[in-house]
Amino acid sequence: MKKKLLSAVLSATMVASMLAGCGSSEPAQTTTDDKAATTEVKEEVKTDAPAADTNVDTNVDTASAGKVYYLNFKPEQAQAWEALAAKYTEETGVQVSVQTAASGTYESTLKSEIAKTEAPTLFQVNGPVGLATWSDYCYDMSGTDVYAELKSDDFALKEGDAVKGLAYVVETYGIIYNADILNTYFGKDYAVVKSVEEINSFEQLKAVADSIQANKDDLGVKGAFTSAGMDSSSDWRFKTHLANLPIYYEYQADGIGATDAIKGTYIDNYKAIWDLYITDATCAPTVLSSKTGEDATAEFALGEAVFYQNGTWAYGDLSANGMADESLGMLPIYIGAEGEENQGLCTGSENYWCVNKNAPEEDIQATLDFMKWVVTSEAGCTALSSEMGFVCPFKAFDNYPATNPLINIANDYVSNGKKAVAWTFTTMPSEEWKNGVGSALLEYAQGTGNWDAVKTAFVEGWATEYSAVNN
Repeated sequence: MKKKLLSAVLSATMVASMLAGCGSSEPAQTTTDDKAATTEVKEEVKTDAPAADTNVDTNVDTASAGKVYYLNFKPEQAQAWEALAAKYTEETGVQVSVQTAASGTYESTLKSEIAKTEAPTLFQVNGPVGLATWSDYCYDMSGTDVYAELKSDDFALKEGDAVKGLAYVVETYGIIYNADILNTYFGKDYAVVKSVEEINSFEQLKAVADSIQANKDDLGVKGAFTSAGMDSSSDWRFKTHLANLPIYYEYQADGIGATDAIKGTYIDNYKAIWDLYITDATCAPTVLSSKTGEDATAEFALGEAVFYQNGTWAYGDLSANGMADESLGMLPIYIGAEGEENQGLCTGSENYWCVNKNAPEEDIQATLDFMKWVVTSEAGCTALSSEMGFVCPFKAFDNYPATNPLINIANDYVSNGKKAVAWTFTTMPSEEWKNGVGSALLEYAQGTGNWDAVKTAFVEGWATEYSAVNN
């Protein structure tokens, strides 16, 4: 398992170069309890699956009478996917249904749906750890036309020579900022910096946030940062995306790409940024259990906060809430690590398409046809690049640049030689590990727990969950 994990991790360099040319709920990943549940599911699903056909024809005009059922994990793009599916059905006559899992429920929804007679033909995993759970359901796409459209094998999720998943979007996250408010702040006598370029370390970020918090009434805001909500619609921002930073820097220091036992070398840095989020904020840390992702989005869009940890996928919601493109900027998440002044944004993918090999052969073919159409047709490329704001690692997208301004900011960091932070959170041992860290973070924030409990959940919980999942 460890060797599989190591071989399947994305190349950070390739991801960064791809951007030069990132809510969401999280896709399928194993948990301690889920492993047993998934084993039970496997017994219920028919196993007379067709073998991978290396000569499969995926031209839309030869599509059989099969149908497509896509289990989408991105709630923010649900309507766009439904519209795209309807257009495909209109053009080809092939039935495409889209179901979107509620935020934070993708794994449980997939387990439930995959056991049904009419199971998803197209689903998602988050990377090598998710694949370890669902590999037995994944069709080998190595001979398909849609795989041939991929720009690089670095965006394929493989087991040996078998192509089990294809990354369909590369995303970036960091600290989104309100440029209008920040520019107003720069003009104040109490401003500790005079330009966003000066915010290039945790020390500077904290100084600015502390200053904004102390002068929030004058600036007309409720806090420097939006509320760090810890319900299922928001906690992934901190137990997964924020936790990525200490993991990334530990991997960098140790020269590894995965581990069965995290050391927690940068756990104090994790504490520093979390303390900043919950102290210089729009609300008291004692109420974080009741705050949601929608609360954070609204606070930021209404100009009640200057900083908002989120990613390129948040653009649609912010735009829909009236924010102008020129009002949006994005900073790296600084945690006080050595050399972070050269750090870029967090860039990668946890969005891998997998085709259900246990589906009827005609449905597998119909699904492959649909996937190819999505990544090659004008309708599909326009929807993904413009409507959904995605950067997609397929050849046709060179002609369809994304209109999302946050993506342009990510490109600027790459162009300026900043090193992108890889998405190492795809190596987290399980969803249960994340939940343990999230619960400890919340208890610490509320004053009902201490930071030692976070350390325990982070370090000891990692080893425990890794062992449980892989034995």
